Amino acid sequence: MIKFNGFGLLFCVCLFVAIGGQTVPLKAKEPIRIAALKFGTVNWVLETIKKRNLDRKYNINLKVVPLASSNGAKIALQGGSAEIAVVDWTWVSRRRAEGADFTLVPYSSAVGHIMVPAKSSIKTLSDLQGKTIGVAGGPLDKSWLFLQAYAQKELGVDLIKKVRPVYGAPPLLSQKMVRGEFDAVLTFWHYSARLKAQGFRSLISVGDVMTTLGTSGPTAAIGFAFSQTWASKNETKVKAFLSAVREAIFILDKDEAIWQEIRPLMKVKDDKSFFALKTAFKEGILRRPLVVEQADVARLYKVLAALGGKKLVGRAQQLSPGTFWLTGDVSQPVPLGEVY
Repeated sequence: MIKFNGFGLLFCVCLFVAIGGQTVPLKAKEPIRIAALKFGTVNWVLETIKKRNLDRKYNINLKVVPLASSNGAKIALQGGSAEIAVVDWTWVSRRRAEGADFTLVPYSSAVGHIMVPAKSSIKTLSDLQGKTIGVAGGPLDKSWLFLQAYAQKELGVDLIKKVRPVYGAPPLLSQKMVRGEFDAVLTFWHYSARLKAQGFRSLISVGDVMTTLGTSGPTAAIGFAFSQTWASKNETKVKAFLSAVREAIFILDKDEAIWQEIRPLMKVKDDKSFFALKTAFKEGILRRPLVVEQADVARLYKVLAALGGKKLVGRAQQLSPGTFWLTGDVSQPVPLGEVY
């Protein structure tokens, strides 16, 4: 996303140039239903909107549709039980190639890491040879595919043949890592942050892997997706929602007090975990122009298509036109210090 992973976690500042810098009062009070994992990191943004009365400021009625799994977001969008959900751009591109009209506004560049014990003898990717590595998200997880491409480019090796991958859900992999059952784990950003707080260290970040593969900087992993038809009919409402999200992220970036208010949502047991999650979230805030984001995502998409094939991208061998929702002046970054 990017995993987008999961909040996994967090909203792309640069894209809010699409809002056009204006807030248009809304008359309609029909809710915007947004599908979100029950304990997902996007709830930090949504809760900030609520606590700072941004829904009233932008005259929107947000209704959160709680989900038990990440696949539920896609089901909610396709089934019509939600207008907006956080997904990755790979899914949006594939669905567009298959005839759907979903589009996406990038949300966060927060990505995972390969985590190893602090005193591990593993110092470089080459040291993983023969080791057991837990991989979150399965064999077609984007971060895992990026890592394979990185190993081929930098080391000239087929990583699958050099390590023993064990696929599983992030919480389970973290538990096994803490118990010493793995030599390393490749997991989503918020699980990486929690492991860091427990004394583990990062061997390499997926962000650095992406840069090596050709991106010009931290690149969007996930985003807010919605039907393009729905957005066209409700453009004022969509832009108001994006304005509220953008201002919420500005608050999360600049106002330390809000973090104490949303701390219960973070499910942290200690200050180290709290600080690690907060830091990782802020690092994932996107601040680049939309056109730059789209260009980098297109480069990464080709890597995924080559490795993941039709099982991952279907017929969309290149990023499908319209995957990113483009409106307004998308060539300039929006300063984080300014709000709409």
